[in-house]
Amino acid sequence: MNASRPNALARGACFAAIAATLVFATSACTTTTQRVAETRPVTRNSAPSSMSELRIAQSALDSGNIDLATTLFEKVVKADPHSVPGLAGLGDTLYAVGDFTRAGVYYERASAADASAAAPLVGSARVAIRQRRFDDAIATYRKVLARTPDEPMSSAGLGVALDMKGDHAAAQAVLRQALKTNPGDPVLSVNLGLSLVLSGNPREGANVLLDVTRFPGAPPQARQDLALAYGLLGNDDAAAQILGRDLPKASVRDNLRFYEAQRARMGAVTSGAALPTAVPLASVQAASIK
Repeated sequence: MNASRPNALARGACFAAIAATLVFATSACTTTTQRVAETRPVTRNSAPSSMSELRIAQSALDSGNIDLATTLFEKVVKADPHSVPGLAGLGDTLYAVGDFTRAGVYYERASAADASAAAPLVGSARVAIRQRRFDDAIATYRKVLARTPDEPMSSAGLGVALDMKGDHAAAQAVLRQALKTNPGDPVLSVNLGLSLVLSGNPREGANVLLDVTRFPGAPPQARQDLALAYGLLGNDDAAAQILGRDLPKASVRDNLRFYEAQRARMGAVTSGAALPTAVPLASVQAASIK
């Protein structure tokens, strides 16, 4: 079989699949921003009130109060135009509402103020993924990881960028290595499971995702990715049962139709190969990283 054809089909359908997990991965990236803000030394333009405002702004952003977060980050930047946490925070608020271009501008300004700061680099990489500039995202994540090897959020982001580009083997190598340093990390595990599903190994991906979903506090995305694995294996009953925990019946039916369509597409690509063997899922890639 010509490998280039399924790879091309893969990239066409992949973005929607990986988008949901990316949401999960990058939501944790705001925590990275918070850590940077809290541990950054007080500079000559920083004051205790500014640090307090940064903490409140970050808490507001984490809780979804974008207006309050924006107001406070703007106040910090007005007091200190070179505040890296303030500039990166504004980038995060814009990213949260989908204004990726303007978010990228603030991340770049933050990096110009401090080239060693990780938070704005991670933000720039997230924007690059959203804008489908996967090579830029990969290069930026690798720059961060060169300083902090196997850091979970950057490793998860790099895995996403590689998956989006279609290099699933490299993505899985990055995620597995990071899991050695961060065993059981849910973001890394969910992304690895999805990568395995998308690369044509739904059974192996399901096994990874089962380890995550057996915990009561497992993120909904882990369950949805597990449902995708079962759906691609032809087990619609198990997929529907899993989806029903988080989605209304109409959405469950929509997902099941999607799985059926992808199985048909896989069959066409593989000239009728039987499902549930691990067929190349390069033609599927469409159900689940924000």
